[in-house]
Amino acid sequence: MSANRPAAVVVLAAGEGTRMKSKTPKVLHEIAGRSLVGHVVSAARELEPEHLVVVVGHAREQVTAHLDAHYAGTRTAVQYEQNGTGHAVRIALEELEQTPDGTVVVVCGDTPLLSGETLRGLAATHTADANAVTVLTAEVPDATGYGRIVRDEATGAVTAIVEHKDASEAQRAVKEINSGVFAFDGRLLADALGKVRTDNSQGEEYLTDVLSILREAGHRVGASPAGDHREILGINNRVQLAEARTLLNRRLLERAMAAGVTVVDPSSVLVDVTVTFERDAVIHPGTQLLGTTHLGEDAEVGPNSRLKDTRVGRGARVDNTVADSAVIGDGALAGPFAYLRPGTTLGPKAKAGTYVEMKNATIGEGTKVPHLSYVGDATIGDFTNIGAASVFVNYDGEAKHHTTIGSHCRTGSDNMFVAPITIGDGAYTAAGSVITKDVPAGSLAVARGQQRNIEGWVARKRPGSAAAQAAQSTTGASTGES
Repeated sequence: MSANRPAAVVVLAAGEGTRMKSKTPKVLHEIAGRSLVGHVVSAARELEPEHLVVVVGHAREQVTAHLDAHYAGTRTAVQYEQNGTGHAVRIALEELEQTPDGTVVVVCGDTPLLSGETLRGLAATHTADANAVTVLTAEVPDATGYGRIVRDEATGAVTAIVEHKDASEAQRAVKEINSGVFAFDGRLLADALGKVRTDNSQGEEYLTDVLSILREAGHRVGASPAGDHREILGINNRVQLAEARTLLNRRLLERAMAAGVTVVDPSSVLVDVTVTFERDAVIHPGTQLLGTTHLGEDAEVGPNSRLKDTRVGRGARVDNTVADSAVIGDGALAGPFAYLRPGTTLGPKAKAGTYVEMKNATIGEGTKVPHLSYVGDATIGDFTNIGAASVFVNYDGEAKHHTTIGSHCRTGSDNMFVAPITIGDGAYTAAGSVITKDVPAGSLAVARGQQRNIEGWVARKRPGSAAAQAAQSTTGASTGES
């Protein structure tokens, strides 16, 4: 291992989180596309620890299943009874079966803003200062309710962590607080945990007691200040969850803007941590980019668009559109008011226009579906135009069927394509047709009744109506009648 690579990282995620008032375990609540514990595990993985152990307890089956599904290789240790943070870390070390020889980092599972960079700084300080334990601290504007860090003025070493209720006036004036994140010498930690007592008001094993045990044994206790105090914020209720989402969202957007993305109004744009961008992409107000969405170079999205797991090609334009698991090709156009459902692929310079819905459809290069249409379970070739108000009738009540339309076709408005059918290259269909049979290449398909005009019908069937009076006025004028 490198000097700063921990032997283990322990994530404490056993609590119930009753203040969330939710059937969902606290650490599984999500912000920016990841669970709270997922954010912490992702940050911890940046240290490349030899072992990563998450301590689970409340709703352990759900939490463990989530970790197995999304963070393969993460180990879990079960804290059947929540008897304190010291007890949780002791269970985690027992899961490793042997005492870690090196640094053990302990983090809380409800701190989604904690970055890998800050954890690396903590590990580096711990190693460089040869500490037995190093506390991640932060300078906060208002330290009310937090444990204060008391340092030796001469050496800077941490002499105590004093809880707010126990602090003197001078200590309460201190703005540096304990984050609850620590780096320990693994062997010293294991030994000290065996000496932690439970003679406190909660009857629990407190991890913070390890600090005094090690200091009294003559070992050095140090501190590593976080660059941004907001990183250490823990989530205990829905208000704090929303506040953390806002802070993380701003961080993600600033990172994107620093990389060359234009965000017109950051206050109205939401992004997930897994969204990626290329330079000169533009994001307009009211846009949500979720999951694994990717914006290509010069792509322009919004306003008022929501894209999930969608790839937007270079120079594509997406306006007032909802897309889920879709591909929008280079130079393609979507919207306004388009709905691209899973399995949709718009080819280069293709168009899904106003009030167009697509699902499981592949649209070729330069092909246009301009407006008021539904395209489902279909393949359309290149440079074809689909007339307005067209419907791909793909469901017979029991099974879905596929429609294939070739390249350079022109289909009329108000067409029904009753699958399964194939329309050959260069074919035309007449407006108002219900197409139920294959159309050969280069053919014109007409599938509608012969028009018949019944003269005088309104006067006979609707006498005295406004329509009859209008008709009488027109026919009278045209015939010269008075």
